[in-house]
Amino acid sequence: MTKAVFSLKDATVTVPNGTTILNDLNLDIYPEDFITVLGTNGAGKSTLFNVISGDLALTAGSIEHEGQDITQMPAVKRTSFLARVFQDPKLGTAPRMTVAENLLLAEKRGSKRTLKNRQLTNEKLTTYFNLTKTMGNNLEDRLQTATGSLSGGQRQALSFLMATRVKPGLLLLDEHTAALDPKTSDQLMAATNHQVKDNHLTALMITHNLKDALTYGNRLIVLNAGKIVLDVKDEEKDQLSEADLLTYFVH
Repeated sequence: MTKAVFSLKDATVTVPNGTTILNDLNLDIYPEDFITVLGTNGAGKSTLFNVISGDLALTAGSIEHEGQDITQMPAVKRTSFLARVFQDPKLGTAPRMTVAENLLLAEKRGSKRTLKNRQLTNEKLTTYFNLTKTMGNNLEDRLQTATGSLSGGQRQALSFLMATRVKPGLLLLDEHTAALDPKTSDQLMAATNHQVKDNHLTALMITHNLKDALTYGNRLIVLNAGKIVLDVKDEEKDQLSEADLLTYFVH
């Protein structure tokens, strides 16, 4: 039987005013799962990601990575096996560094990060050219451009490539296309799907786009009031419609 890569057990988060955001949530994430995560505002989606990444402590319950209890592990240590792409294209990249320098820095995730220009060899630049070309937005022509000068779509594509440059044990996609126009969003989603499948990544993706939730991934979960109210995969997921999903969007 396949073992879970990550497991949340009775995960609960209660804020000081007494509001429970995650409510005894249980979730097993298996190798190569690509899980789309849906839910209304306040359902607990971002809290779920913050708990997994270590940016928010559990009030009760536990979280495991490959059978090891990491409930108390600091967020910085989790970066050795976890990567996250945020909604804001400005997060996750160094604006004054070039695209190539950002990619080089990403290769050092989980280790001491130092950067020396001499490490940007012609071989590296060729590798980065071929890598960025897969995103389909001309990012390959901006390798020597400061990241702060990129378009939002290019910068988000770079954030995604940086998050996956060293294969993470779990990739968290936190509404990573929400700030983009429809065409750029579709472009990045197609590239995301390609990279996740080809590199056999395990990923969770928060989205408010019902079509994307149904189109991408092998598994879909819906959160409501801090609980998972729907968890379907493969053929069962394929049989769902947008109308079916809307029935779960209640407060």
